[in-house]
Amino acid sequence: MLRFLTRRTLGAAVILVIIAAVTFFLFFAIPADPARLACGKVCPPETLAQARHNLGFDQPIFVQFVNWLVGVFVGRDYEGLGHCPAPCLGYSFVNHAPVFDTITDRMPLTISLTVGSAVIFLLFGVGTGIIAALNQGRPLDKIASVSSLIGASVQIYFVGTLAMYFLVYQWHVIERPQYVPFTDNPLQWAYGLLLPWVVLAIIFTANYTRMARSTMVEQLSEDYVRTARAKGMSGRTVVLRFALRGTLTPIATIFGIDIGTLIGGAIITENTFSLQGIGRLSIQAVLNSDLPMLMATVLLAASAIVVFNVVVDAMYAVIDPRVRLS
Repeated sequence: MLRFLTRRTLGAAVILVIIAAVTFFLFFAIPADPARLACGKVCPPETLAQARHNLGFDQPIFVQFVNWLVGVFVGRDYEGLGHCPAPCLGYSFVNHAPVFDTITDRMPLTISLTVGSAVIFLLFGVGTGIIAALNQGRPLDKIASVSSLIGASVQIYFVGTLAMYFLVYQWHVIERPQYVPFTDNPLQWAYGLLLPWVVLAIIFTANYTRMARSTMVEQLSEDYVRTARAKGMSGRTVVLRFALRGTLTPIATIFGIDIGTLIGGAIITENTFSLQGIGRLSIQAVLNSDLPMLMATVLLAASAIVVFNVVVDAMYAVIDPRVRLS
């Protein structure tokens, strides 16, 4: 198992380097001069040349990539800007601040949005799917199937806009979503993000309900489950001890992808509720042609997905003993 995780970790590191290289070279594929974007609209030729030199854009592109990659691990010195401590992802073209500092400022909101919504859609999605599978063909199963189909058909921006209009502005059931750090006030932290959590969970719950139901139905028909029942074990023991483990394996796979994607930025959700997280930061980077910030958000999203997939591989050994044996 340790050898398997070591291979996966090394493979993940190689993938991240490749993604960083592709993102970096696409940085220079746009039809614009990065130095001019950093310098601003009104930039004399002397100032433009100085900005190009300070940011290292006058060097060969391969040298620039190596310097950028080394700066991520050990930091980097910029002429006229000073030392950028590790992990150095460059300086923003908009506010001329270190990109990593801006990322860390926005990250707590995105993590809070991810954790809260994940708890809701994982508990409700998997729980509803298991209940539907145990009542296969009955009215409860049909209600769960129809509800999950409706939930999977709607979009976040549609549900979020309706929720904001009716619950916040028309009926005044809840206040407008806002972020309060958890360390300042845990109750305000949860209350301020409750509506985005619910809206985001509605979409994901539908997928987990369908996945949990179909997998549980399949597991209940396996030979080892029928053998456990034939030995006189109670239905609860059969479900929780045997069938549930097999059900959680594919769910863990899609959960790793979903949680990594959300950590990289819930773009639509953050823009719908005007939350200043990583997703909204990436949109602002695109609109402002802030290339270092855009590179950082892309690399963050890719890193989150890759890392959480490695974590899921490690979870397999806990969920399913057959993985340890293989």
